Amino acid sequence: MTALDDDKPTPRGELTLQIVPLPSDTNPNGDVFAGWLVKQMDIAAATMAGRISQGRNATVAMDRMEFLSPLRVGSQVGCYCEVVEIGRSSMKLRVEVWTRDRTAKHPRKVTEGMFVYVAIDEHGRIREVPEQNL
Repeated sequence: MTALDDDKPTPRGELTLQIVPLPSDTNPNGDVFAGWLVKQMDIAAATMAGRISQGRNATVAMDRMEFLSPLRVGSQVGCYCEVVEIGRSSMKLRVEVWTRDRTAKHPRKVTEGMFVYVAIDEHGRIREVPEQNL
């Protein structure tokens, strides 16, 4: 993002998962559980990590998240993933969550977090990430 588009924020990364929260995804107050959202973020990041590692991977860390705005039932939720770093066996991915409410014209950012995965083999042992052709 540049100074010219600061007034029009947009998601960073690739749209990796899109989902709509249902009433069953809420707490007794009718708010979408934060845990539900973290689960969706982990699914999105694991999907991208699987493409990068060309196989199995495991979540090894999630960095701090701040919830910037509420997530409403029935809104369209998009998880955008961006590769931050690829190591010998690990992958660090930023996940941004944006939502568009049913009556909104523009999407808004809900949260973001950093996820770290490690490539694993069929026996659950750490393996190297294949060389990437970026």
